Amino acid sequence: MTVRPYAHRPTRAVLAALLLVGSAGLAAPSVSAAPRPAPDYSDVLDLHGTPQAALPGDDEDNNPISTFSDRGAWHAYALPEVGDRAAYGGFSGPLYIAQEYPWWLSKAFSRMRLTEGGRELALDAGDAPRFTSEPGRLVESYDLGRGLTLRLELRFATDRSALVRAEVRNSGSVARTLGAEWSGSLLRPEKTPMRDAPSLKATAHGVGVDFAKVREKWDYLTDGTERFEVTHKEPVRTTVEGDRYRTESAAPVRIAPGGVRRFDWAESYTFTDAERSREARRARAVLAAPDAYVAAGDDRWERYVAGVTRGVPVERRRTAVKALETLVGNWRSAAGRLKHDGVTPSISYKWFTGGLWAWDSWKQAVGTARFYPRLAQSQIRSMFDWQITADDKERPQDAGMVPDALFYNDPERGGGNWNERNSKPPMASWAVWETYRGSGDRAFLRELYPKLAAYQAWWYRNRDHDHDGLAEYGATVDPANDSTEERRLAAAWESGLDNAPRFDAKLGTSVVANRAADGTLLGYSLTQESVDLNAYLAQDQTYLARIADAVGRPGEAAKWRAKSEATSAAVRAKFYDPADGWFHDIGLKDGAPLSDRGRGIEGAVPLWTGAASEAQAARVRQRLTDPGEFATHVPFPTVSKASPYFDATAYWRGPVWFDHAYVALSGLRRYGYAKDADDLTAKLLTHTKGLTGDRPIQENYDPLTGAPLNSPNFSWSAALLLPILSGEK
Repeated sequence: MTVRPYAHRPTRAVLAALLLVGSAGLAAPSVSAAPRPAPDYSDVLDLHGTPQAALPGDDEDNNPISTFSDRGAWHAYALPEVGDRAAYGGFSGPLYIAQEYPWWLSKAFSRMRLTEGGRELALDAGDAPRFTSEPGRLVESYDLGRGLTLRLELRFATDRSALVRAEVRNSGSVARTLGAEWSGSLLRPEKTPMRDAPSLKATAHGVGVDFAKVREKWDYLTDGTERFEVTHKEPVRTTVEGDRYRTESAAPVRIAPGGVRRFDWAESYTFTDAERSREARRARAVLAAPDAYVAAGDDRWERYVAGVTRGVPVERRRTAVKALETLVGNWRSAAGRLKHDGVTPSISYKWFTGGLWAWDSWKQAVGTARFYPRLAQSQIRSMFDWQITADDKERPQDAGMVPDALFYNDPERGGGNWNERNSKPPMASWAVWETYRGSGDRAFLRELYPKLAAYQAWWYRNRDHDHDGLAEYGATVDPANDSTEERRLAAAWESGLDNAPRFDAKLGTSVVANRAADGTLLGYSLTQESVDLNAYLAQDQTYLARIADAVGRPGEAAKWRAKSEATSAAVRAKFYDPADGWFHDIGLKDGAPLSDRGRGIEGAVPLWTGAASEAQAARVRQRLTDPGEFATHVPFPTVSKASPYFDATAYWRGPVWFDHAYVALSGLRRYGYAKDADDLTAKLLTHTKGLTGDRPIQENYDPLTGAPLNSPNFSWSAALLLPILSGEK
């Protein structure tokens, strides 16, 4: 990454302005005093490609073009391919999020064109163009011949605006008088009513796109107040003809020999009229001091890179930066029903673009805390904003519960993806503590402590059917949970391991109702107590003890420690099957291990949480290091290769997920098997296809071939890849 010269460092006055116009939810991080040299982290992700249709993706709803976004913006860009001359002069896109779903607005909405004497100058008249992504920016370099060059850089200045800078340099011996113009056209969705949603409009400072109101629950959601707007710093004139526009500089541009001329413009995407008014002011501030924003953005990314590469071997650092870019690209700022900034699972997968999930957020916060603890705090808050309270009119019995998934729209606004029919595994206290380790912010601990305690209480009140201190995954009292099968599905989703064999109805999994002492229906539980859930609860109690100590509640800390010790003891005593050396779920009625359902990666969780005995850990280690079990070509399939239910490509029935790989590796290290963990880490990183190259980080991988599976640019994979790369527990 190129370090900006001292001349571009912002003044104190400008820094104050930056804090005022930064992300709505998060102030811009402070700028350090001096630049630092940095290694080359260009193109750690392949961000090249030009969309051919408004609808991104293929039959699997994946967008094949990876994109760049930053600061929580809801629009993103890519680079053209070398040789795609029709795309030269502009950045691909933008990809915009119609509240919950991604769409391409244009092939390249703002293509720059230079003319001389009325003749267009070819952008590739000299050497071939170079299109490069660097941490925090996209860069295009063109050689126009005869001493003229054009350099385009795109960064995000706020949570709603990208700053684009064009630099025209004349290294020739004569002055040049040029005309500058920009043009673009819309990519319309094929189907109505979304086909008619966007419309072009000329403005005094550039061009805008308005969006009509469309409420297509599963495809396209707008309120008719959305706006994409290009604002130029210098005077311009714009004409619009149908779906095409042309903006031209109001005056010719004269560049002396050895001279440079810069053009700056902002590209903003907003959802509401209030956002639009605010962003117009912020865009003007950005364009008034672009050098300061360039310097501040570069400095911010230098510190991000330093955070994710700290403690990582040199040969793994490009992969760490790729994980960083993945997380930042999926960062969405507060909008709609999302009250705080958070990290979505993937901007590249239709169904993961505009929402936040609970246990995704816990894992992502742990990774994000390594480079931006305030964002980690925000994404934790984003989930607890919707924690159910005792005065809730719809579901007071679920007080303390954190819903599974939140989106821009809740059901009252026509949202179909909002999910309160189940929760997700209790890993929030771990995330809070790891975030605190990165920030040192005790006020954050004090804020979250009662919320975390209420979440713990909900599990034992609503998910412990027989009141034995061991919980079950289950389902809420919800209109969607209207049958035994729907309740079983919700419970499986609550585990996060949706279609794992241990939850198969054909293997005997069902549900039972949970009621309060007065007969009030509280929800439903599976007819099995799950080992991972109870190990997570024990760990959660350990972290609650640490938090209680840190906020000055030693008495409560002692109670949490005692509860954690009791829960861990129960995990050791009841969930371990000595016959096959593995931890399993147990039947709710008889307490027998459900070993006939095969060994799943959940059996490694007690090592991570410290619940296993030394002898139990030694037996589990044998399974984890066996190539016929969990030490496959890419280690740690979600179901043992030896299981009759193993399927290498079926979501939670075999593919490798980095979160559980992290759990297994950390568990091995915790019990002294560091050499095994090192060897398996090397195997994981080497055999996972595309991981050390420029391909996106995937949701999961085939354990037998290393082939990528499911959603590209997946956040929790990126987040927990960071501690894997550094070899941390």
